[in-house]
Amino acid sequence: MRLKTSIEIFTYWEQLRGSFDAPSRNLVQPKAVRHILPELFILEHMPDQAPRFRLAGTAICGFMGRELRGESFARLWAGSQPDDPVRIADGVMAHVVPALINATGYSLSGCHMAFEVVLMPMRSSSGACDRLLGCLTPATHSEWLGGERLEFLALDRSRLLHDRPNRPSEHPSHSEHVDLIDPRESVGLGEMMRRILNLKSAAGQHGWSDPLRHRSGRGV
Repeated sequence: MRLKTSIEIFTYWEQLRGSFDAPSRNLVQPKAVRHILPELFILEHMPDQAPRFRLAGTAICGFMGRELRGESFARLWAGSQPDDPVRIADGVMAHVVPALINATGYSLSGCHMAFEVVLMPMRSSSGACDRLLGCLTPATHSEWLGGERLEFLALDRSRLLHDRPNRPSEHPSHSEHVDLIDPRESVGLGEMMRRILNLKSAAGQHGWSDPLRHRSGRGV
């Protein structure tokens, strides 16, 4: 891992999880990482299907030339490869171990760009690890990348970022993190992003592209 966004979001994830194997998704504070939100995404576990995008940053949607919310993670990858990245993403959630993917993105004209993809597990309030926080970051920002969309990503290599820690029997109380999200409010991550980035009036201008509308009692 060598790119600034990758290092920043992984460091933030490590701080949130503390001595536990994965943080609760409700502890993620968008304003703490607002400067890198455009390159972040959230995947959700889908039984008997590839994980799909719950949220995707505007930069990522711009790279691919389309809105990714609701799309299968498998669609990002070369036709001969989708099973491998999907297995990695599923494994991150199933085994609660973060992973790093090095990939190359290709445009229709043959231009290509190196990317880092970091995948980090998150737990729901029930304790299930059914969400994945990730980033998709280009190694450099070339002019063509803003003028051409990527047709697909090709997986170059992948590795786990650390061995699986021993998981304590209980998760820490949210009261230990009252500075992150007020426990008196029932607010999903998508709603928090909307509030912080004022996306109600300017959806897609910064940060997450077309975020999910908040549903009572349901987070992202």
